[in-house]
Amino acid sequence: MARKVLVMGEVRDGSLRNVSFEAVAAAKTIAEGGEVVGLLVGDSVASFANELIHYGADRVVTVENDKLKSYTSDGYAQAFSAVYAEEKPEGIVFGHTALGKDLSPKLAAKLEAGLVSDVTALDVEGGNVIFTRPIYSGKAFEKKIATDGILFATVRPNNIATLEKDESRSGDVSSITVDVKDLRTIIQDVVRKTAEGVDLSEAKVIIAGGRGVKSEEGFKPLKELADVLGGAVGASRGACDAEYCDYSLQIGQTGKVVTPDLYIACGISGAIQHLAGMSNSKIIVAINKDPEASIFKVADYGIVGDLFEVLPLLTEEFKKLKVHS
Repeated sequence: MARKVLVMGEVRDGSLRNVSFEAVAAAKTIAEGGEVVGLLVGDSVASFANELIHYGADRVVTVENDKLKSYTSDGYAQAFSAVYAEEKPEGIVFGHTALGKDLSPKLAAKLEAGLVSDVTALDVEGGNVIFTRPIYSGKAFEKKIATDGILFATVRPNNIATLEKDESRSGDVSSITVDVKDLRTIIQDVVRKTAEGVDLSEAKVIIAGGRGVKSEEGFKPLKELADVLGGAVGASRGACDAEYCDYSLQIGQTGKVVTPDLYIACGISGAIQHLAGMSNSKIIVAINKDPEASIFKVADYGIVGDLFEVLPLLTEEFKKLKVHS
């Protein structure tokens, strides 16, 4: 059953977030040969339209307005509603990001559509779309079958494989003018409180530290390894509570949920709250002096040893391999 699917692309810090391309790939599956329409909202986003097309969108609609420079749920909802009324898609896909998690439930309720959130895989059987998503803090997965109505989903970053970029692809880029009004929130300024380097939610490699790091200075070898591997540094809540690092690095039930290709846990005991945020990583390596640490139960590879001795050795070996340039 061919469907028209609308995909929300996200522009941040002057570039399209990778999850936008993953959402396009998911939309392609849902569309079953139908049209995939990209949507870009902001004050100056038209220049990113062709990149969405190169990754699989058939065409792109933009909504530009000075009042949309910073995200607000009511402003973006007005933009989306105008595009929805024009396009009338049968499917809608967002990234499972801060924006997607905030905006998609509001829109789904307005459209009286069911929302399948945090999708990690999807397939089509007999014309029905089957969504896979984690439940019970990632301990199990459920499959949801959408048979009718508007198919509305958010996809978890770093789970859906992007389509191969094809710069020869072309498509129509159009714009819709929206009179954004009655904003309940006016953004005066945006101050980012985030760690330097790679975005945790989209990182392919994460080096995470727990209380075993012992101090703020103790994160230095983690950062060095992350730099060599082109990855990001994360932390357990324990490390954040101990003020070894900023809470923007926190991974777990009350922090970020990540699914990198490689997750190296350093001095992390493996509390269930932390596992909820990283247990679906493709490869997990645990480094801990305690051989009975719970983290080893979910690790693919374990190293019983002092992280301050192990990490420098790993860093030197990876440098020799020149794994990241």
